[in-house]
Amino acid sequence: MYTRQNQKDLTGAQKKRFTAAVLELKRNGTYDAFVRTHDRYFVPDRDRKLRVGHMSPSFFPWHRRYLLEFEKELRALDPGVSLPYWDWTTDSSPVSSLWADDFLGGTGREGDRQVMTGPFAYERGNWAITVGVTEARFLTRNLGRPGNPISLPTPAELQWALDDPLYDSSPWDSTAAGGGFRNKLEGWAAPKSERWRNHNKVHQWIGGHMTGGTAPNDPAFWLHHAFVDLLWDRWQQRHPDSGYLPAAPLAPGDLQRGRVIALDEPMPPWDVTPREMYGHQGVYRYA
Repeated sequence: MYTRQNQKDLTGAQKKRFTAAVLELKRNGTYDAFVRTHDRYFVPDRDRKLRVGHMSPSFFPWHRRYLLEFEKELRALDPGVSLPYWDWTTDSSPVSSLWADDFLGGTGREGDRQVMTGPFAYERGNWAITVGVTEARFLTRNLGRPGNPISLPTPAELQWALDDPLYDSSPWDSTAAGGGFRNKLEGWAAPKSERWRNHNKVHQWIGGHMTGGTAPNDPAFWLHHAFVDLLWDRWQQRHPDSGYLPAAPLAPGDLQRGRVIALDEPMPPWDVTPREMYGHQGVYRYA
């Protein structure tokens, strides 16, 4: 079993090993295959297709498997590497350690939002964007959105999600108004005065490539989602009697039938069920 650490506790050597492994996956084509997978399964709830990765109950188990697959590739290159997590309720500044030149690099420059610092700066020659709708080949960010400021989620916003004992509710999408941890943590269940909460708000705060289906073009994606995975753990520990919903396939005639994944239905592209992803004991732990 290996450990996923808080990024603020990483040593300089650990940061170097992590970024080196990520850069090698980019070089050999594996990284961009992961970006394409995420984009393929980024299905909004207005579509009539199966929603497995987002705006649906399988948001947590799908991303857990997705992160595990990526981490497996990293560890095949360097067994001493694991995914760090970023607690955005405490490291909430554009000058936090993860945005330093020795780790993820900082925000984009004015004008074109191009990231100019760190190992993923286009000018270093190792990080060209090849997947997505943008014409730019460079990574973009706009930390905190200075022109239209947005803040990272507060501990209180996060607590609001963690306190809900219900996992999810009908209609099992971004409009689920009956409460539920999944929609509150994914971040669609926000008041009208505020479009984003929690997970979604972090994507918007980073800006640039992090705001669409090809968000993994930005390596910050993995640290953000490792924390989201940890939060699912925390919710399970807080509500041990609350399980994944829907537990059974939806009834014939339900508009969401065939569009959301029930507890024992396989999640593409891996053919694993949410139940199989419900724990990670024996694989990794969080420090």
